[in-house]
Amino acid sequence: MRRTVRGIPSVHGIRARHTAGRSRAALGTLTAAGTLLALLLPAGPAGAAAPHHSPRSTTPRTGLDAFWTADRMRAATPLDLATPAKKSTTAGAVPRSAPLKVPPTLPQLPTAPSLPSLLPGVLPQAGGPWTGGGAVVKTTGRVFFTYQGRNASCSGDAVTSTNKSTVITAGHCVKLQGAWHTNWVFVPGYHDGQAPYGKWPAATTLSTPQWTASEDINYDVGAAVVAPLDGKKLTDVVGGQGLSFNSGYNKAMYAFGYPAAAPYDGSKLIYCSGNTIKDPLFSKDHGLSCNMTGGSSGGPWFTSFDEKTGTGLQSSVNSFGYQFLPDTMFGPYFGDDAKNLYNKAQAS
Repeated sequence: MRRTVRGIPSVHGIRARHTAGRSRAALGTLTAAGTLLALLLPAGPAGAAAPHHSPRSTTPRTGLDAFWTADRMRAATPLDLATPAKKSTTAGAVPRSAPLKVPPTLPQLPTAPSLPSLLPGVLPQAGGPWTGGGAVVKTTGRVFFTYQGRNASCSGDAVTSTNKSTVITAGHCVKLQGAWHTNWVFVPGYHDGQAPYGKWPAATTLSTPQWTASEDINYDVGAAVVAPLDGKKLTDVVGGQGLSFNSGYNKAMYAFGYPAAAPYDGSKLIYCSGNTIKDPLFSKDHGLSCNMTGGSSGGPWFTSFDEKTGTGLQSSVNSFGYQFLPDTMFGPYFGDDAKNLYNKAQAS
C-alpha cells in the first residue's frame, strides 16, 4: 500500500512519499494525493525578494463564486509535493530575531460549547473531527484553485492583519512547479460543499523568497490577500487568529485542516494535537503525530491553543510527510522569513 505525504494542497494535506531508488540529484519524492510530481528544488538565494503575484484567473474575480459550485468544490483533488533528500542549503540562512506574538482578532467570537462532552479532549490526538466549536471553525477553511488545468484544494487560515484580508497557507498552495495557481478562493468554515461565510477570491497571492525562487521545502509558507465580499472584509466577518514567530521547537501544538484523500473526503474540519519534534532528517521543520492526508496542506498549526474558545497563535502550516515515517506531519518553522511574508501580505 502506498503511503503519501500531506504536503500539498491538496497539495497539502499532502503526504509525502519518499522514492529512494528513483531519486536524482539528491531528490526524494513526497506525495500528497497519490500522484507523483517530479519537482526539482534547487537552492535559491535566501535573500531574494519574493515577487508579489496577482494571479491571472481564467474566471473573472466576480465570477468565482459561480465557478466554485458545491459539486466542483467536492470534486477538487489534492496535489503532490516533492522534498529534497538532503538538508536544504538555504535552511537557517535567514536570521532569526526575537520572538514576536500577534494576538487574535475576534470581533464575532463564537460561543464556546456548554457541554464538556462536546470538547475534543486534551492532547495528544493523532487525527479526528473537530467538534469543539469556537473561533477555529470560522477562521479555518478550504482553499480552492486551478493547477495545470485541474481543480485542486488545500487548507488555510484567516489571521489578524492590518488589511483585515490576509490568509496564511502553504507555499505550494499558491505556487507549484514555477506556476502560480489560478481561480484561487478561500472558503472559511467550509462543510461538505457549503460556504457559510462566503467564497473569498484572492486579489494577490505571495510566498516566501525561498519558495518563490526555488520551492525550498523549509520555507513552504504562502499567503493570500482576499478581496472584500459584499462590501465587508474577511476578518470583520470571521475574525482572525493570532500568530507567533521565532517561538522555538518542541512545543505543544494543534494542527487543523481539510484532508481530502482517503480515509478523509474533505467534507469536514480535522485536527491533530501533541508535542512537536524537530525533523531529524532533511528539513528544519516541526513534526507532529498526525494522520491527515492530501488536502490538509496549508492548514494552521497553533501554539497557546485554547480548546474552549478555539483560539491560538499560528506557528506553522501543514506541509509534508515521509512515507517511511507514517502518520507524521511536518510544518515549516515560522522565523523571520515567514514574519516578513506576513508583514508584506498585511500591508497589501
